[in-house]
Amino acid sequence: MSENEQDKQIIIGVNSVMESLVANREIEQLYVAEGTKHARVTEILQLAKNRRIKINSIARHNLDQIVGSDKHQGVAAIIAAYSYLPLEVIIKRARDSRKYPLLIMLDGLEDPHNLGAILRTADVVAASGIIIPERRSVGLTSTVAKTSAGAIEHVPVARVTNLVQTVKRVKDEGYWIVGADASGTSLYTEIDYKMPVCLVIGGEGQGVSKLLLSKCDYIAKLPMYGSVNSLNASVATAIFLYEILRQQELI
Repeated sequence: MSENEQDKQIIIGVNSVMESLVANREIEQLYVAEGTKHARVTEILQLAKNRRIKINSIARHNLDQIVGSDKHQGVAAIIAAYSYLPLEVIIKRARDSRKYPLLIMLDGLEDPHNLGAILRTADVVAASGIIIPERRSVGLTSTVAKTSAGAIEHVPVARVTNLVQTVKRVKDEGYWIVGADASGTSLYTEIDYKMPVCLVIGGEGQGVSKLLLSKCDYIAKLPMYGSVNSLNASVATAIFLYEILRQQELI
């Protein structure tokens, strides 16, 4: 089990997992022990497939180690430590509460410390919300919560299936999409942010995907003069967010 998964809540047993599925809890992964014969496991698997939840078939002794018990009835699920909000709710709240709505879209961010730090900065600048993908991304784990220093309670997060489709949805709501990438032809200070903004930040190492960058209205870069031509994702986000805040005359 990975470090990120250890920071999430684990529920075990056929009835508990089934109830969580029926209640539409945010289940990130499902574990099923090989050879499990319980009658309701087939139903659990079908519900998980319908919701596109990742299913892991593993040896029973490995599942024992993951959950720290052999009382799991062959089924366990990992759920996010904190809940998400629908994108539509975040957009409506943003429109009602801020002159220039500000969203942050994170493409493939996998480090929980980075997400926690971004949540903390997002709260400080009164950002409207954060958008993360369902796959290739850290979720709202306890490590994220700890790193955010309480900001996780105040900054809404939406988890979406497809970032490219979500960009179109956000554009339809009047947002301008600003991608942060070294390939940008403009410096981050040269963009006019007095408008509804969705800032797109890439994950560690890979940055923003080319397809997502192609959907951005602007691509902006940070000046870099040293030997390492990249910045920690949370640091880059903070620099952009404070420039947006400065221009929007909230400080």
